[in-house]
Amino acid sequence: MITNTIFLEVGNLNGLVYFILLILLGPPIFLSIIGIILFKTKNRKAGKIFFILAGIYLIVGLGICGALMAGF
Repeated sequence: MITNTIFLEVGNLNGLVYFILLILLGPPIFLSIIGIILFKTKNRKAGKIFFILAGIYLIVGLGICGALMAGF
């Protein structure tokens, strides 16, 4: 009976942790870069909106992905 449970054990999950970090930090960095580019040009209002979107995504991502990584 115990030999059948070996197939249920997981191995190295480092790739999954990196994937969650990529989902957590990737889009806010990308949105911030777009915001900087737009803020430096004439579209200052659009740049501010992208900064706000990046901040909201980072807060939500820290909540959801942080809870997944912490094990809750």
